[in-house]
Amino acid sequence: MTAHIVVGYTATKAGRDAVAFGARLARATGAVLDVSIVLPSADRSVITPPADGYSRVLRDQAQHWIAEAIDRIPEDVVAHAQIRAAESFAAGLESIAHELDARCIVVGASDGALRGHHRLGSTTTELVHSSDVPVVLVPRGARKVAPETGITRLTVAVGTRPGADALLEATAELADAASVPVRLLSLLPIDLPATADTGAIRIAASSETEQVLAAARADLPAGLRVDVVVAEGESIEDAVSHLDWQGGEIALVGSSRLAQPRRLFLGSTAAKMLKEITVPVIVVPRTTRSGSVAGSEETRS
Repeated sequence: MTAHIVVGYTATKAGRDAVAFGARLARATGAVLDVSIVLPSADRSVITPPADGYSRVLRDQAQHWIAEAIDRIPEDVVAHAQIRAAESFAAGLESIAHELDARCIVVGASDGALRGHHRLGSTTTELVHSSDVPVVLVPRGARKVAPETGITRLTVAVGTRPGADALLEATAELADAASVPVRLLSLLPIDLPATADTGAIRIAASSETEQVLAAARADLPAGLRVDVVVAEGESIEDAVSHLDWQGGEIALVGSSRLAQPRRLFLGSTAAKMLKEITVPVIVVPRTTRSGSVAGSEETRS
């Protein structure tokens, strides 16, 4: 069964960023790219004229925009157009993802984001706090990355508590599908009062981090190329800011433990990381409904 990647498209720079990265991901994993526009449903806004003619104009415009987007996609990537009406853009994208059994939903940064940075708008915020499908957050300017850059490495953020099974499984499948190495990342920030014994705390935290990273590495398939890195800093943001990122890299983070089963909830650590990460970020639910971004067909619970 062919894997699908849903891209939330608008005729904006953010939309073009999402399509450009989605095409790179589709090419690397052999997936079909579904460029998707969500139109307002009849009951979404009282100011939307209910006339059939108006609806046809909207749909015709959406088809024109999608056609332009698909024309910019490399010829070796299979791309389809999807147009739906829904109460919200996020709800429409989730509906398309469910219909196609898609592996992920790709969205661009909100207006106002600096080049190479993330910014969550209303659609992305709704998705990362409700979706049961992995959500890919694309930074501003991704459309400037050459298509031949492809996917070069995955960096997965591993916490200091158990419960990362779904995240590591998604990482392993994507790394295998794209034939890229994995970098296991753990953060060791020290943000404590001046009177605290930060030296002793750092040693204890470092020991725990090493144990967690070793366990995570053991959970990954033996054939994967895996490196381990510990990022240190005075805060999460400071620690992440000192990391190097490749042009074709993807970061993966897990959903907060506050999330309901098979739902996303972006935790505080991941939200802080987003301020400094300059590559696309995949947010993976604690448990997934029907596979991962790599296209596995195994259903998980």
